[in-house]
Amino acid sequence: MELILPGAEYARAIAAFRQEFLDFGGDHDGMGSLVRESVDEWLLHTREKSSPETCPPDLVPCTQFLYYRKEDRKIVGAIQVRHYFNEYLEKYAGHIGYSVCPSERRRGYAKEMLRAVLPYCRDTLGLNRVLISCKTSNEASRRTILACGGVYEKTVREPKKDIDLERYWIEL
Repeated sequence: MELILPGAEYARAIAAFRQEFLDFGGDHDGMGSLVRESVDEWLLHTREKSSPETCPPDLVPCTQFLYYRKEDRKIVGAIQVRHYFNEYLEKYAGHIGYSVCPSERRRGYAKEMLRAVLPYCRDTLGLNRVLISCKTSNEASRRTILACGGVYEKTVREPKKDIDLERYWIEL
């Protein structure tokens, strides 16, 4: 398993990953706009959002990773790291969002992905700690965050989506 940056060479695997989420429904955190766009559009927008010079002004720069299993060339998860906060991220979403392919859940991939991306946050982005939030109803995400050193801060109400989010900090 490895974290990879999305590229056209993975378009077929990205399309299969996307389709599984479309078929399954539910949350798709950490994937950006993949379920709303074609793979080609998503790859373009992912590149644009990776740099302060090309990131749309209403967003913050972020790095998108895919969790790739070489043996069968399958993307089993996606994890996105926001380089810094805007007001919304600071209050609700945090630095990191992630999702695991529905057919690959309950195998520890979320924990592996999160652990694998933390050195990038520290060494490349210079962060001392990261904020991650999860819905109060998402026991799997809570366990993932706690297993990676997350310390609960508080629960907040996100008014637009009308959900409660637990906020956790991981020291790097």
